[in-house]
Amino acid sequence: MVSEQRSRNLVVRRANGTAMLDLDPVVFGASATLIAVFLVVSLIFLHRLESAVDALQAWIANRTGWFLVLTVNVVLGYLVVLMCSRFGAIRLGGREARPDFSTPAWFAMLFSAGMGIGLMFYAVAEPLYHLLTSPHGAAAGTPAAYEDAIRTTFLHWGLHAWGIYALTGLALAYFSFNLNQPLSIRALFYPLLGERIHGPLGAAVDTLACIATLFGVATSLGLGVAQINAGLAHLFGWPVSAPVQIALIAGITLIATISVVSGLNHGIRRLSEFNLAVAGLLLLLVLLAGPTLFILNGLPENIGLYLNDFFALGFWNETYTQGHWQNGWTVFYWGWWCAWAPFVGMFIARISRGRTIREYLLGVLLVSTGLTFAWLSVFGDAALYIELHGDVSLGEAVQQDVARSLYLFLERLPQAGGLGPWLSQVLPVALGLLATLATVSFFVTSSDSGSLVIDIISAGGKPNPPVLQRIFWAVTEGVVAAVLLVGGGLTALQTAAISVGLPFSVMLMLLIVSLHKALLRDPPVI
Repeated sequence: MVSEQRSRNLVVRRANGTAMLDLDPVVFGASATLIAVFLVVSLIFLHRLESAVDALQAWIANRTGWFLVLTVNVVLGYLVVLMCSRFGAIRLGGREARPDFSTPAWFAMLFSAGMGIGLMFYAVAEPLYHLLTSPHGAAAGTPAAYEDAIRTTFLHWGLHAWGIYALTGLALAYFSFNLNQPLSIRALFYPLLGERIHGPLGAAVDTLACIATLFGVATSLGLGVAQINAGLAHLFGWPVSAPVQIALIAGITLIATISVVSGLNHGIRRLSEFNLAVAGLLLLLVLLAGPTLFILNGLPENIGLYLNDFFALGFWNETYTQGHWQNGWTVFYWGWWCAWAPFVGMFIARISRGRTIREYLLGVLLVSTGLTFAWLSVFGDAALYIELHGDVSLGEAVQQDVARSLYLFLERLPQAGGLGPWLSQVLPVALGLLATLATVSFFVTSSDSGSLVIDIISAGGKPNPPVLQRIFWAVTEGVVAAVLLVGGGLTALQTAAISVGLPFSVMLMLLIVSLHKALLRDPPVI
């Protein structure tokens, strides 16, 4: 079966027999064509495209938001049951398999690919947004408003988000490493569709996954350079302009290309470990420079607030208040995480061979969520403290320019920590440079891991695609981001990428059935 699938792939070789290309021509051709069409259409009919995708996103949020809320809860519930069941002892890759990466390296790659860059952008901004516009009606300036702000931020970045990634990655790893299926999205539905996954339906699923991954990474790359540019402008007076941002995209793409060509062991793994080291140093310095006792008191309380209202928050749909806040935030996040599930899930699967299902789920759900909560507590609580005790509203400044939120926060942090005037002048610059380095590093990791995932899918599920394909997709991501940045189509692309979350949420529900059917009926190699 696998050989039949691979025989459909197009293989182009050098004279010495080394593969230059090894790809599924249908998936590769359809993905490249649709991406080119979207670029042309978005540049020629930008305003119409923006109106169309905005209307689509509004329809999804208003009509199917309940389904997204239900999906993320069902996924998380299933994973908890699976982790505690007899299936938790199954080792991904078979009884004799052992992890390809050390546990610290595994955690570093999980965090970098899953949440790293998003937390750099929103850890300060999101709690302040929720503080100024309380999701659940808490009176402004009250302790309840501050509690609601951090609790809601935890909801969006916590167990539900990681559950989406964990399910996709687990199914891919199990089908590939235990049932000898190709490492491809279509393989997730083999227990339901059988050999039909090797036909047009399977090709359509893989094509959609390729496009969603590239658009998601390109959007993050394009929007993220705005934060880097804003930081450089804040620190050194650089102009905030398209040429600077295109140069940043080119530099990030170049480093990402080198990383993805180097492979998992020599490129992505080492860069992820570097990410975690830089982010850890930044976290420690913010903790020590800021209101340390306030942050330390807040961490356990934040977790308690989150767990205490876990079910009420997780299943909330604004049914009785008839509001629209959730559509712009929670439903937006659930769609975004679902859209990113093929990318992050496949990357997690690729690095998780050799771990038991229970170990895998404990790591992805609990350890990754714990790291996320630690980051949100340090940055989020420090930002809320500045808002509570500062002379100028940091929240209002963030709303005016969210790209500068991290740097505005770092500028006011030493005063909140009670540091002297000299440190108050020097430390923000040092922290700003460190934050910029961490942001660039996280973007590179997102780009190179995204390129690797697209390479694998377009290569028919081969885990180590040829170098030429890796270069092609890494460069394509940068080109798409740059073209849409100049043409003004990044916002439309972001909305379109989120809209892909609806069909992927349906796929997640089917995936639960598919995975459980495989666990029950297909004799695993354990």
